[in-house]
Amino acid sequence: MAVVFGPGSVPGDLPRPLPFRDVQEMEISVNLRTSVTSRYEMRFRSTTAQEEAALAAATAREADAALHPLQNTALGSLTMYVLPETSSLLPQGTNVYVGKHRSALVRAGGSLAALQARLREVTQVMSFTASSIAAALSDRVPDGQLSPDARRYLKSSLGYEITFSLLNPDPKSHTVDWDIEGAVNRYVKPVLDKLSLVANFSVDSQILYYAVLGVTPRYDKESSSFLLSAHSLPHVINPVEARLGSSAASLYPVLNFLLYVPEHSHSPLYIQDKDGAPVSTNAFHSPRWGGIMVYNVEAPASPQASLPLHVDVDMARVMEVFLAQLRLLFGLSQEEVPPEFLLESPGNEGLADWELDHLLWAHTVENIATVSTTLTSLAQLLDKIGNIVIKDDVASEVYRAVASVQSAVTELSLGHLHGAFQASKEAVTSSERAFFDPSLLHLLYFPDDQKFAIYIPLFLPMAVPILLSLAKIVRETRLRKKEPTKMD
Repeated sequence: MAVVFGPGSVPGDLPRPLPFRDVQEMEISVNLRTSVTSRYEMRFRSTTAQEEAALAAATAREADAALHPLQNTALGSLTMYVLPETSSLLPQGTNVYVGKHRSALVRAGGSLAALQARLREVTQVMSFTASSIAAALSDRVPDGQLSPDARRYLKSSLGYEITFSLLNPDPKSHTVDWDIEGAVNRYVKPVLDKLSLVANFSVDSQILYYAVLGVTPRYDKESSSFLLSAHSLPHVINPVEARLGSSAASLYPVLNFLLYVPEHSHSPLYIQDKDGAPVSTNAFHSPRWGGIMVYNVEAPASPQASLPLHVDVDMARVMEVFLAQLRLLFGLSQEEVPPEFLLESPGNEGLADWELDHLLWAHTVENIATVSTTLTSLAQLLDKIGNIVIKDDVASEVYRAVASVQSAVTELSLGHLHGAFQASKEAVTSSERAFFDPSLLHLLYFPDDQKFAIYIPLFLPMAVPILLSLAKIVRETRLRKKEPTKMD
């Protein structure tokens, strides 16, 4: 992290003259046996002539754009520019401006203590926090210590498949036209290009006819509309999912985004929240699954209008909802920020650079924990079955996983986020390749007690007459030796 002081913003009680470095460490306890140590390496310095010229812009957005080429753009880095308390660059009542790259503009606050408090708040918003680490390690955190949303986020994966589905349950009444290819290229592709560092993505679409929600909406006389209550929404997904068929042959998690055009007999259809108020977006999302949006069709002006009605879907409105749901699924929802904070919109890219870093931190930590669990389970399996055969390629995958996860931890401790994430992905791939190797299937190897249980019923009936015959032969031999030899 770089803390850059503009002219007139250096606190009078600064302990040392600029430039200098400072290191702060904080231990985040996950459970009784696991903790994560976070270390912030802070460099304090003054602005350069180019940075001063950029800070002389008319608005904070223009200053952020001008400062971007002058910053350290490494993944996981932050640059905070300290402005004088009286600076007009920030709007009235705003003390912190968070840009869409990896920088923030902060008012000095008048004293070192006030400035440090604001810098901590900025760090809590733009970098990893105790709650984000707990969400990444949710499998290891006691339930009482988790926030309600901690288990809602998608688990880390090497890839994701996104499926957009148009559900037209009444094609006799509606002919629906949606430009899904153009919408994906215009709205979704910039977001996925930004997320390509995190995982591989594939996108497909489909149109399903006569696919109903499986829940009968309630008719409301006052509004002359049909309503879906919040408690009935969980029952909507299962009947629809049976028609999707997208996750049957998928190697990766599938994210489903459904656009539902209600049948003519149930139009208009609105979704209610838990308080009974209509949902403004007329949509809802299911954690780790996807989202559904209800798209109502305007009633024809004339009752004698011929059917089917032609419907052109407003893809901008639809994609705005789906991309917001995609952010929620990846845990990129904006947490509560102080009221004096102003967050710049990320624009068409869908997420800011510092949000991408936030996602990489969480996935790297989760990958390391996953590798640890996988290798521990594999070791327990090998200890349980003493005669199991470990092939050389399996052993090499285990060694590669251990080396990669050690490299990931080292890179993470040095702040090299990109290298740490790549190493953690390699560790996950190698550990799962070793764990799921067909030669290590435990059903191929029987414990000794199972061998006795299988073979004793087979050999015991055969062994009894053989043993009795051997005993008889031994007795006859002994009797023959005891008989006196006759002499002529």
